[in-house]
Amino acid sequence: MSTQAVRLLQGYLWAPRGLDWDPALELPPTLTLEEAEVALLVDPIAPPFAFFDDGTPTAEQRFYQLTAVVLTERDPNGLHPLVAQLEARLGPELEASPAGVGWLLFEDLRAL
Repeated sequence: MSTQAVRLLQGYLWAPRGLDWDPALELPPTLTLEEAEVALLVDPIAPPFAFFDDGTPTAEQRFYQLTAVVLTERDPNGLHPLVAQLEARLGPELEASPAGVGWLLFEDLRAL
């Protein structure tokens, strides 16, 4: 099998408009795991939904799409352990974010 880019995680980050926080500057561009280096791609986007689950409008938030990508020769369906490693490394980075920052990330094992 040849080398391919595989998306491991994809989701959203958000922060109040008044908060001086930019995940592209706060998160590392890559994370080195036991068996791979994962690129973290951060792109500003329009709010993907109008309200949060509790009914709070999203218009007062800045939204970003976060995509975690790895170059690999492995079958994407066998990368669940790599996602678990990534979540363990990325979790503390996100937990260290200022109050008001939120995120919603999903495993998304697809070749790009």
